[in-house]
Amino acid sequence: MYPQENKSRAILSLDGIWRFRLNKGEAEKEQWEKNSFTGYENIYVPAAYNDQREDAEFRLHQGTAYYEREFTVPKFFDGQRLMLRFDAVTHDAKVWLDGEYLCSHKGGFLPFEAEITDRVELGKTVRLTVCVDNTINRRSLPVGSESGNSFMGSDNAGVPAVEQAKQWRRPMNLPNFDFFNYAGIQRHVRIYSTPKSYIENIILVPGVEGKDGIVKYTVVTGGKSLVEASDAFAASAGDSQVSVKILDAKNNIVATAKGAQGTIRIPDAKLWEPYPGTPYLYRCEVTYGEDEYTEEFGIRTVEVKGTKVLINNKPFYFKGFGKHEDSYIRGRGTDNCLNVKDVGLLHWIGANSFRTSHYPYAEEMYRLCDKEGIVIIDETPAVGMGTADYVPYNKEFNMKDYHVQVLKDMISRDCNHPCVIMWSLGNEPSTDEKPALAYDYWRELYDVAHAVDPQSRPVTLVCCQNNYERDLVTRSMDVVCINRYYGWYNLSGDLDAACYAWNIELDFWEKQNKPVMVSEYGADTIEGLHGTVGE
Repeated sequence: MYPQENKSRAILSLDGIWRFRLNKGEAEKEQWEKNSFTGYENIYVPAAYNDQREDAEFRLHQGTAYYEREFTVPKFFDGQRLMLRFDAVTHDAKVWLDGEYLCSHKGGFLPFEAEITDRVELGKTVRLTVCVDNTINRRSLPVGSESGNSFMGSDNAGVPAVEQAKQWRRPMNLPNFDFFNYAGIQRHVRIYSTPKSYIENIILVPGVEGKDGIVKYTVVTGGKSLVEASDAFAASAGDSQVSVKILDAKNNIVATAKGAQGTIRIPDAKLWEPYPGTPYLYRCEVTYGEDEYTEEFGIRTVEVKGTKVLINNKPFYFKGFGKHEDSYIRGRGTDNCLNVKDVGLLHWIGANSFRTSHYPYAEEMYRLCDKEGIVIIDETPAVGMGTADYVPYNKEFNMKDYHVQVLKDMISRDCNHPCVIMWSLGNEPSTDEKPALAYDYWRELYDVAHAVDPQSRPVTLVCCQNNYERDLVTRSMDVVCINRYYGWYNLSGDLDAACYAWNIELDFWEKQNKPVMVSEYGADTIEGLHGTVGE
């Protein structure tokens, strides 16, 4: 769950200036994790490290780099359970405390954490060391090429990610994607505390019956049980230790419940409506022993009927973008000011949605979109996948297993957000070269998404410009999302032919009787307007 401060929980932020070194082979020899490294530079967290120096080595570095800082947990945290949480480290991370290994994590866009209650002495300074690895290959998401050529072609001048690999003169590790491979500790680092008996997770499934809101809830508890319980959900005897209150926007209690699982009815409920409607939010306040946690949520329904996506049983027309977490200096680092600006721009242009191309975004953006009524298509970092990735790489690594875990982690993190109304399994994979093999791979992921999402939201896969008649995957999704660049990548410069081909394709998708969304389109252009405020 997202770290929260209240009467039972506290947060110690580790954001700020850290010591930093690029590893050029010295780390292993000098054992930087065990011995505080010298010759460091100061760097800010959270942010990518690439643009924090005017140095090609920072911009183009490939491989590992090390972060280090000290922290002290105050003595008034005594008796609390302590968790060290990284919101995201790109792409892989290893963590040590005072030279002793703590944990590792694979994947650069989702959080991970480790308990440090017994690993730190309150009031004593502790050294925290983090090794980050920006390597991309056939065992990473997003995917990198190991053949010496990216799917775009290694001579694709001007594409930043390709240019990065070319300039560094490493034929391996070429990106199979056309956005820059920003790396580092790019989201918040925090220590948060809970009581020893704690709320581990809250799962909310909203619905509507007549004028009433219906909320099915599950509270997962952990730690030292207050009473004997038979399973992870503190069922039977443990039920009485969990209390639930639903509060409206004016802080009025509108419903209550007891027990770790149940259904709550909210009379005359106000629905969460996308912009320009009112994105009304309730609060679910859960208590378990000394612990408490409050989760904001909205009451809304999502379903697909025929060619329409329905939110609250009304057709929803997606107007928006595929965007990036990308800003000057910070790279892909968390920037709440930029989030506010981006949502303001969405409102300004009359948009109501975006796709998290091409990875899960920082949690702060989803929480903001809950409040602002912006609809999100939540996407895994599976971009650039070819047919070779559909079979096990070797005995030690199977991409499908890893992809499934990333999908599950993303859904687990984001399932309570009303703004999230669809899951995207990935962006522009090869689905027409070996159609049957591709179908088997992606269909399993589709089934997993529906199985693990408590709300069973619609599922999609974003299709590249391909032979859509051979593609068995895209038509099998709940919603058809297609990236199309007629007149640019396809039939370049021949606009009459492009329009003709586009109309033929639209006739094909009409026969599938599913919602169809153009998730990317466009053509090369010249530089123009870069400001939004008039004179």
